[in-house]
Amino acid sequence: MQAKILLIDDEEAVCEILKYNLEKEGYEADTAYSAEEALEMDLKQYDLFIVDIMMGDMSGFDFAKRIRNVTATQNTPIIFCSALNEEDEKVMGLNIGADDYVTKPFSIGEVLARVRAVLRRAAAQAQTTYNLAESDYEQDLTFKTLRIDRNEKISYMDGEPLQLTRTEFEILEFFLTHRNRIYSRQEIISNVWGGDVVVTNRTIDTNITRLRKKLGEYSNNIVTRQGFGYGFKETF
Repeated sequence: MQAKILLIDDEEAVCEILKYNLEKEGYEADTAYSAEEALEMDLKQYDLFIVDIMMGDMSGFDFAKRIRNVTATQNTPIIFCSALNEEDEKVMGLNIGADDYVTKPFSIGEVLARVRAVLRRAAAQAQTTYNLAESDYEQDLTFKTLRIDRNEKISYMDGEPLQLTRTEFEILEFFLTHRNRIYSRQEIISNVWGGDVVVTNRTIDTNITRLRKKLGEYSNNIVTRQGFGYGFKETF
């Protein structure tokens, strides 16, 4: 069964162009001309949201934050499609939890390629989750008083939950499973985001800086090797 996609953009022409080309590729596509209209819909039926950022009273960023706080849609992939093309906006979108970011004006070929990549990655993650559900739970990751519950997707320090974003959690999980070695930014991107997503070096640096601030006494265990990358060292 082909994926079902919701297009959210206050430019009707953009919605219609994308809808036509997505349906031509075999996808199902619905449209909403505002974030508010989209929130009135049954969002759990969709496999992907393609969202503009600058829309009416509620922005695409606000829409993404809302659905990321709802269990039924917290893992549904999001691609931002916006005329905002500054790196800060792209970093913000990815930090909110978007899976990709396309700038306007766009080529249909690029959008379709990114849709395929995001849906392929989401399907692989869903299969992994299914396989885990069918098998034993994964063991917690620990380092001194730092602990990651890989099944509940919660991290703890000194017994208290850490308020990490999904990306920060996945970076920490990667580091705790790959200790005492320096990894390049590209290696971190491949392991955390996957090879199909365009992620800038600044995105890596921003997320690691934020993670360090939240790790308190363990912040120094995440080390930087200028010109090489980052790693988690058990001793420093």
